Formats: sequence, structure tokens, C-alpha cells
Amino acid sequence: MTTEQRDDSARNTVFGEVAELYDAVRAEYPAALVDTVLDYADLGGRGAVEIGAGTGKATVAFAERGVPIVCVEPDPRMAALLRRKTGAHPGVRIEQAGFESWERAGRTFGLLFAATSWHWVPEEVRWDLAYEALAPGGTAALFWNHHGVMDPEVHAGLAEIDARYQLTFTPHTMAGWNMSDTIEPPEGDESVWTSQLPLMRGRFTDLRDIRFKTPAHYPTKRYIDYLTSISAYRIMSDEARAAVQAEVAALLDAHGGGIDMITRSDMVLARAV
Repeated sequence: MTTEQRDDSARNTVFGEVAELYDAVRAEYPAALVDTVLDYADLGGRGAVEIGAGTGKATVAFAERGVPIVCVEPDPRMAALLRRKTGAHPGVRIEQAGFESWERAGRTFGLLFAATSWHWVPEEVRWDLAYEALAPGGTAALFWNHHGVMDPEVHAGLAEIDARYQLTFTPHTMAGWNMSDTIEPPEGDESVWTSQLPLMRGRFTDLRDIRFKTPAHYPTKRYIDYLTSISAYRIMSDEARAAVQAEVAALLDAHGGGIDMITRSDMVLARAV
């Protein structure tokens, strides 16, 4: 079976179709991750810019620590929800644009961070733009949540469904029981950022690759809602999406009515020279 997809080239803006759901079901970022970023950055009152802020899953955590933030977000529906969520934080400013078209107007920042959004910035310009946006000594903090399925039978069943519908980049790719327990990635175990490091060298130094792990349990309904917020499912036709969700729900209901996962937050920190 093939996945009938809408002609939707702007996958980075499909999340706005379900902005409220996205905000409700997407995983938070560990408090220890935010603390690690701020300890490394040592902002001293300097502000931050967030790339692809979405609904503020990371924004609020930094704003609550008193960091002034300019949020760059291309989707007006996500930006509207972000405004509501950050209304109590006067240091947050929201500018609707993609990073590659954003008018920086000469401003530089002590911190640039991106939470599960950096991959949406065109690779050929992302590091040039990041370097230009940072003051000397400023920090780039890029992080992303991965998910690993803990039950081998559920993992195998989900893999079969993905293959049948030709789905890629789903939360079912990784096996949670194989995820490393170490904070620093083991030797030879590449993070999602490793391929980017050559592009950073010469302009960024003090590179650090750090991981955080958090257990998670999703009842069936919540997990189906979570899948609805993911671009691989958003670009499917309504009929195809409903079919794959029905199969996933039946599988989870047959294994206790939910799914146990590990959320692994990978992060790269780097300092602009």
C-alpha cells in the first residue's frame, strides 16, 4: 500500500493545522537540558533568538528563567498560540518569518537555540545565518527529541505498519531498549548533529554533544493524537491517515492499551568565535 499524500512542499508549516493538538501532545524538554544550555551560555543579561519557536515548547522554559527571547516562527497559527502562551513574559518578542527570510536588522544575540526545528532551515544557509546572528562568544544550542519504543513486539508491529504505508521518519524507528544510558554519546554512536560539525568548525568552538533520557507512557488515544502532530502523517490524505491510525490503535490496544517509550533529547552546544 502506498501513502496518498497531499501536494504539500512546505512540510515545516503543516503543524499549524493542528497547533493546539501539537502543543498538547508534544513532549516537553527536560529542565536539566535548559539548565545546561544556560550554564554553558552564561548570558549575563544578553538576549536569545529562537529559530522555529512553534507553540513554545522550549520558549516558556527559557522565558521563565528570565531570558529575553526573539522568537522566529514562520507559521501564523503556531505564532498565534505562542503569543497566548508567552503573554505573561514581556521579554518574549515574536517575529513571524522563516529564519532564512527573517530581517535581523543588525541585531546579535548571546544565544541562538532551536528545539526540533533546525532541520527545517535550508542546510546551505543555516550555519552562515547562525554565525551572523550571534555576538562573539555567543552560544548555538540545537536540540531534538527522539523516541524509542520499549516493547519489542510493539516495535516490530509498528515497523510493519510503517513499511506497509511507506512511512519514514516516524517515532517507531528507534528501539528504546538499545538507547544508550550515557550522557555523552558512546564512541562511534553518532548524534543527529554529527554530520553538521564540519560546517561549524572554523566559526564555532567548544563543541559539546549531550543527551538526556526521559521515560514516557502514552495511552492509545494520546499516542494517536501525537502521531497526528507529526509531518509524516500530516501530509497524508485524510483517508490514508485514518487507516494507519486505526491499525496503530488496534496494535496498542492489543498490548495493554498504550505504549511505553523513552524520549531521548540530543543536544549540540557550540560557541561562536
